[in-house]
Amino acid sequence: MIQQTNNEITSAEQLIRVPDSGNRLELIRGILIVMSPAGSEHGWIAARILTRLANHVEANGLGRVYAAETGFLIEVNPDTVRVPDAAFVSQERIDKAPPSPSYLQVAPDLVVEVVSPNDSSTDVEAKAEQWLEAGSSIVLVADPKNQTLRVYKSKAQIEVFHGGEEFSSGDVCGGWKISVNEIFDIQN
Repeated sequence: MIQQTNNEITSAEQLIRVPDSGNRLELIRGILIVMSPAGSEHGWIAARILTRLANHVEANGLGRVYAAETGFLIEVNPDTVRVPDAAFVSQERIDKAPPSPSYLQVAPDLVVEVVSPNDSSTDVEAKAEQWLEAGSSIVLVADPKNQTLRVYKSKAQIEVFHGGEEFSSGDVCGGWKISVNEIFDIQN
């Protein structure tokens, strides 16, 4: 469940100091959003994607992969800190990002979002578009209910992959590939 708050937290600097409550927090244009922790299916699917992505990135020395709960500061004044389920940031972007003990101040090259049962289509679309506007090249949206993978490359370029099909990141992440069957453990 997503809930807006009337909290006094309106900046990334304030958000990083919030004690861990067990909830996932995001800051969207200066408004604090509280989200319930992910369910077991959500976490399992995110972990399957993250593991395969991390293995590819490390084997090829492409950059860094970040797990859920990692915040990215993608807009300032008002601040937006988004928390993807997984993310890949190329070494080139890491090298150009301003040093910070807080949130990485760059949009990931590739973002992974897993749809939760309470997520609305509108919210998922808006989140994908916000990542793209911030500079991400690819946003992957894994939908457990439909067992599909939606790939956003722009607002107008959206592909949907089904069971038996495979996504390739192309140049964005060194040709990383993952099949819908792998994501959802679909047996042929």
